[in-house]
Formats: sequence, structure tokens, C-alpha cells
Amino acid sequence: MIELLRRLSWPELRHHPWRNVAALVAVMLGVALAFSVHLINASALAEFGAAVRAVNGEADIDLVGPRAGFDESFYAEVAAAPGVALASPVVEADTYAFDAAGARVPLRVVGVDAFVVAAIAPGLLARPRDGADRFAAIDPDAVFLNAAAAQRLSSKGETTIEIQTASGRIKARVAGSVAAGGPPLAVIDIAGAQQAFDRTGRLNRIEVRLAPGADRAATLASLRLPEGVRVAASDEAGERVSNVSRAYRVNLTVLSLVAMFTGAFLVFSILALAVAQRQQQFALLAVLGLSARQRLGLVLAESALLGTVGALLGLALGTALAATALRLFGGDLGGGYFPGVRPALRLDLAGAALYGALGIVAALVGGWLPARSAQRIAPAQALKGLAVSSPERHSLGIGVAVLVLGVAFALMPPIRGVPLAAYLSVACLLVGGIACVPGGVGAILSTVAEPRHALPLLAVERARHERASATIAVAGVVASLALSVALTVMVASFRDAVTRWLDVVLPADLYLRAASGPAGGDVATLPSDLPSRALGIAGVDRAEAQRVVAITLDPTRPPVSLIARTVGDPATSLPLAGDLVDMPQGAIAAYVSEAVVALYGAAPGSTLSLPLPDGRRFDVFVRGVWRDYARQFGAVVVDARDWRRISGDARINDIALWLAPSAATSAVEREVRVLAAASGYDAALIEFAAPREIRAASLRIFDRSFAVTYWLQAVAIAIGLFGVAASFSAQVLARRKEFGLLVHLGLTRAQILAVVAGEGLLWTTVGAALGLALGLAVSVVLVKVVNPQSFHWTMELLLPWLRLGALFAAVVVAGTVTAYMSARRAVGRQSVLAVKEDW
Repeated sequence: MIELLRRLSWPELRHHPWRNVAALVAVMLGVALAFSVHLINASALAEFGAAVRAVNGEADIDLVGPRAGFDESFYAEVAAAPGVALASPVVEADTYAFDAAGARVPLRVVGVDAFVVAAIAPGLLARPRDGADRFAAIDPDAVFLNAAAAQRLSSKGETTIEIQTASGRIKARVAGSVAAGGPPLAVIDIAGAQQAFDRTGRLNRIEVRLAPGADRAATLASLRLPEGVRVAASDEAGERVSNVSRAYRVNLTVLSLVAMFTGAFLVFSILALAVAQRQQQFALLAVLGLSARQRLGLVLAESALLGTVGALLGLALGTALAATALRLFGGDLGGGYFPGVRPALRLDLAGAALYGALGIVAALVGGWLPARSAQRIAPAQALKGLAVSSPERHSLGIGVAVLVLGVAFALMPPIRGVPLAAYLSVACLLVGGIACVPGGVGAILSTVAEPRHALPLLAVERARHERASATIAVAGVVASLALSVALTVMVASFRDAVTRWLDVVLPADLYLRAASGPAGGDVATLPSDLPSRALGIAGVDRAEAQRVVAITLDPTRPPVSLIARTVGDPATSLPLAGDLVDMPQGAIAAYVSEAVVALYGAAPGSTLSLPLPDGRRFDVFVRGVWRDYARQFGAVVVDARDWRRISGDARINDIALWLAPSAATSAVEREVRVLAAASGYDAALIEFAAPREIRAASLRIFDRSFAVTYWLQAVAIAIGLFGVAASFSAQVLARRKEFGLLVHLGLTRAQILAVVAGEGLLWTTVGAALGLALGLAVSVVLVKVVNPQSFHWTMELLLPWLRLGALFAAVVVAGTVTAYMSARRAVGRQSVLAVKEDW
């Protein structure tokens, strides 16, 4: 086989280098995109996981309390418990620091006991600067920064930084560093952390190292855990980090594999053209003793060679892309899951083998039908140029069966929160739809009336009777248009849903906030009396505040946002996704987002137990479900009065203001800052935004996040049209004698080209129609199955007919022109000479 590749395939490669390079590039790009996404995510996960392990330490027992902490007297009981060799107390807070320009930098502050932390969490051991005081590690005003925090906050050698606390900003002296990696982190003495974050007498975590030979179960049995304190699993932190971004990572990887999928069609079209051009060569080899199986193996070997070279180049390109992305943008690919992480590239040989193998498999799949064509060549007829190989004709039943299988996959639930069955459904719909192309072409063309003129009649009749050839001609069009239509419908549906959702959740005229998310909601709050005082500002008609708190319903999952606000009539104040249920007497009403229903089973009519920051719990009655496109992992809305009564927490994070028509927004903002400053609040921390600004920013982020889909659409359409060109070129080469006979019968070159263009018009129109129908079916799976299973939100299916019509027309016109241009080179005097060959 190697000798055949060297003597037969290599000359073909040298004579048509650009055509083979196109197939190679298609495989290379598919492998590169998928592998780079894999490397970036794997590197970010590894870095983030290492940072979590450095902060959490290597304890034998990890006792974790609520966000507000637990009484530190429990620490004495733990330290004296039988079997405990060492206990390390920890105070944690998620807050903000301020860089040299005054911009907020998310910062995690960890307070530790410097005398015991080294034995359990050496990554948090303070490393004082040269010349620093030897007692700096226990100085409550000294901080020790990890590399990410030092780069953002002390890159120019600043000796102090400002940190946001519950009572305002404090200045801390940068005394050294810590080895822990990951996002910005600051380590301070535990007494300083308790004082700064209003945790005096309270701890968040105790890490325990057992004595050699001690029994873990017996030690735990001797402890009386306070309310809200639990034993964390050993792999809990790593699992939580992985769960945070799993759906996003999988969706991004599948989207990257689209290029590899379309690359398989390009390999198919190019090898089909190569086989058609070398038909007589294969026939001569058959006469000289090359068996049908060997001809099949030769073409498959060529496709495997293309796939291998393309995969190797793709792995190299993917590694370079990943290294560049990690250096320039860090480990976050736009999902917001790894902010502040700039990990080093971590090569993954197993991942490289997997994605390299996928590239080779894609090339082999693309080369299978051309290889079968080479295998079925009839040597005697092919030597005279009379045989035209075609794909299998009896594929309609198989195609329908695969389509049915795709529907069955779409009805299956997700696997570990990932819609793997839904992706298999999309693959089955695409493959099954393409397998139905010959039957679909026949069914559609059977409805076309016979033209009265000779040239249209020739085009229509050949298109009808050579339906199998349509698989080669329009398979790429069907696949590429189906993907483009599906992505167009998905993006349009999502954008429309987000736009309408913003109209409901942004009813006020002006919004102000102190924290950009629930992580900093405990330390970045607004004065609780600011809403009532704002009503005294001229032009302010109404003011409503809300409190946002991060609560944990499952330790292995990211926190859920609890939103305490004035609900009023939920039918108008919330974007409900269903009907409300009647409330039991005395129950506390709660309205959960769709993610809470999907992840925790909190359906309307059920009771949900919610934790308070101090570890206590309270039950709420789920009265309704609302759509929330801002919080993927869930949100629960309760009335602000119920929250204050149960928790005693009167703090607020956000305020919505309704203004009079004559009010000047800038004047209102200025007056609000004056009122906040009068309460002793740092008014510079308040962020204002009008609804149009929030809406514009949200849609801008949305469009940027989905920009890759437009690029994939362009790539898919280009590959589909390239496939049309290659397919028609192959058919024209195989039909030279037919064209020569038509010339002898009196048809001009222009008329023959018109016949070919007519065939291209018919086939691309039929292919576009099938691709449109198939794309709509795939879009239903993406919108109704993939999105709810991946991100736990639903939306209405929106069909942008004008855009879809323009896409359909563009493909038909481009396909027709492509068929016409691909036939020009092969029609002419060569066709006349081809007839002479048989005389």
C-alpha cells in the first residue's frame, strides 16, 4: 500500500496541490479549534483546582460553616478532640480591592493562624519581603498577595492596597507574598480578618490534621457540630469547580467540532473529484490485477493520510492558539467562569490523541463513499469512459431510521448535566437527512412539470434520473445550510428572548448598585435608609431596594442567588414561565428560576429549604417559576419584608428609581451621591446605569459571545459551495462523452453550460430546501433541548424568515454559479475529442 501511495497518490497530490491542501486545512482547523478549547479549559481547570486545593489545604477533615461563620469556641473543642494532631482556623471573605486607577478587582481574602497554617495549607504560608518585620505574618494590618493579586494591585511596587469591607475601605500594607495560585488572593492574620469583615469571634472553616493511626469516624463522632457546620468531602472543591463550567466547556467543544464535521464533507467532495478524474487509471490498475478491495484501501489510505497530516498540523496549531489565548486573555473563554486566572499551558497527551484520532476519523468518513466508488468501477466500461460511479442508491430506509433515532435521542434526559443525547440527536438528524437526499430529490423533482423546451428538459430529466449523483452534488449544501439555519434560529431565538426579558426586569428609569454580584454582596452594600431618603430628591417618584445573597443548596454546585425585593404582583414584576399556584395559609412565597427547578427539583407547589447566612434554615413555598438569563445556576426571589423578618438582615445591594418625566438623570445621580456621603458611605463606589445602557451592554456582550457562530456559518457555507464545485467538476469530467455527443447533435458550448447550470439550479434548490427543513429540525433540538439541559433556561422558538430566505436564496444563486463555473473548463473541444476516443 505504501508503494501504491508513493507511485499513484503522490503524483496526484503534486498535480493538484491546492485542492488537497484545502481538504487538509479543513481537517486541521477542526482539530485545532477543538484541541485549543480543550487545552485552555483543561489548563484553567487545573490551575483553578490547584488554587482551591492550596487554599483549602490538605486536611484529613474539613469542617465548613455558613457564610456568616460559626462561633470560634467550637475551635477549642475540635483542637482537644481525641485523634486531632492539629487544627487550623480559617476566616474567608469575597470582596473587592482597588487598583492604582481606582477600578475594582475581585479579591478573595483568607485569614489564617500563621503558627499552624504551614502544616496543613503551605500555599497560604506568608513569605515576608526582604527586610520586613519578622512578626509581619501576625500583623493584622499586613497582607500577603498571590501572583495574580500582586500583578493587579501591586505591580508597580505599591506598598499599600485598599480593600472593601463591610464598614468601608481599609488600607492594608503589602508585606510579602504567598505561593497559592489562581485568581487574586490575599492572606492576612486571622484576627485582622475577623475585625475587618465583622467576623469577631467567628470562623468560616476549621481544617483538621489527624494524629497517625487516629480513626477519622471516631474523631467525627466525638464532635458536636454546631448548626450549619458540615464535613466537606475531600473532592468537593474540585468537583464544584468542574461543575461550574462543565456545560459551557462541552458546548464550546461541540461548537468547535462543527468545523471538523464540515471538513469531512470537503474531504468527501475532493476525493470524489479525484476518483472521477482517475477513473481510467483505476480501471487500468484493475485490469493489471489490483483488486476491488485494494482500490478501496488505496482511497481510504489517501483520506487517512490527509487526516493524519491535517490532525498533526491541527494539534500543533491548537497548541499555539491555546498558548496565545492563555497569555493574552487568561483561562476564561468568555463564560465568566475563571475570572482572573492566567494559567500556564498544560499539555494533555490523552486529549491530543483523542482529537487527533477524531480528525483522522473525519477524513476517513469523508473518503468512504469515494473509496466505494473506486471499488465498484467496471474496468472495461471505465477504460472507454462509459462508467460513472455513484454512491449507494438504497439509502432512504437507512436515512429514515437514523432520523427516527435522532428524534429518540432528543427525548432523552441529560447525562450528568450535559446534553450528550441531544448532541447525538443533532448528529443523527444531519447524517439521516443527508442519507435521504437522493429520495428527497426524487420526491421533489417528481412534482416538477416537464418543460417544453429542450435545454430545461435535459436538465430536469437528468436531475430526475441521476438522483444518486445529487448526494455528491448537494450533500455539502444540505449539511452546511442545515447548520447555518440551526445556528441562525438559535441565536435569533435567544436574542429575542433576552430582549423581551430585559424589558420585564428593567422597569425603572435608573439603577444604582454597590456590588456587581452576590459574591461581594456581604461587603459591598448601600446604606439601608438610602431608598427612603432618595424619595426626598426632586424628580424621584418611587424607590425600591433589593438584597442579593449567595446561598448554597448543594455543596458540589455553585451558589444560588437569593434576591430579596418587593414582589407586588408577580405576574407583572417577574418574567414568569408558567402559571402561579395558590398559597397555603401562613407560608412564605418564593419564586424560583428555571435553573432551580432543573437542578433541585423545586417545582411549583413544593417546599424548598433555604439556608440563612448564620446557618439556620427556613422553608419557603414555591409559588411560581420565572425566566432568568443572567444566573445560570439559579435564583430564588422572596419578598423583602419576609427576608428582613426571618434573617434580620436589612442591608441592601441595589436600588431602582422611578423618575418624573421632567427629572434630570445627572442631577438625581449627584443628589444620591450626596445623600450616601452624608451617611458616611464612600459615594464613589456607587455605580449608576440607565435601562438603555444595561440593555445595550447586555446585548453587546451577547453578540460578542455568539460572534463565533457567524464565523462558523460562513465556514460551513464556503465548504458546502466548495463541495458543489468539486462535485460538479467530477461529474463534468465523467460526462465528457455525453457533452461531445450533444455538441455533435448541434448544441453549442453555451447551451451545454446552460444545461449544467440548470442542473445546478435544480439540485442546489432541492438541497437548499432539504437543508432548510433539516436546519429547522436541528434548531428545535438546540432551542428546546440543548439550551434547557445545558443552561437550564427556556425560550420561544423564533423563525427569522427574512434572514432565512436571504440565506436560502444566496445558497441557491451561489450554487448555480459555482456549478456553471466548474463546468466551463471541461466543456469544449475536449468533449468532441472524447467522442472520437470511442470511434
